Amino acid sequence: MVERVDINRLLLEMRSLKSQAQAFQRPQDLAAKDVAGAQGAGLQTGKAEPVPSFGQMLEQAVNKVNDVQQASSSMAKAYEVGDPNVDITDVMVASQKASVSFQSMVQVRNKLIEAYRDVMNMPV
Repeated sequence: MVERVDINRLLLEMRSLKSQAQAFQRPQDLAAKDVAGAQGAGLQTGKAEPVPSFGQMLEQAVNKVNDVQQASSSMAKAYEVGDPNVDITDVMVASQKASVSFQSMVQVRNKLIEAYRDVMNMPV
């Protein structure tokens, strides 16, 4: 039987990305009393982690895309060499993940350039 894409692994990665994105969002409806009550419940409400800038987040995203592409390339090379631990399905999934992540990054870049041009063309 042919092995399918490990959906659980893909879902786990998607959930971790979602939780990372949500970690940078501040709840709007928290009152001071809610924060004081959370301290008694054992939650950390001391110093908050500094929120990364847009540039840092963009740099992290580009580095993640680069890492995915390098992992895909190394898997493909290992398969070509004949490594018995590398399956063709894993190579194809890694290749598709690298392709999708790169295409997504290109779309983000295109939207950023379009937004920059719109801002630069605004009358002052």
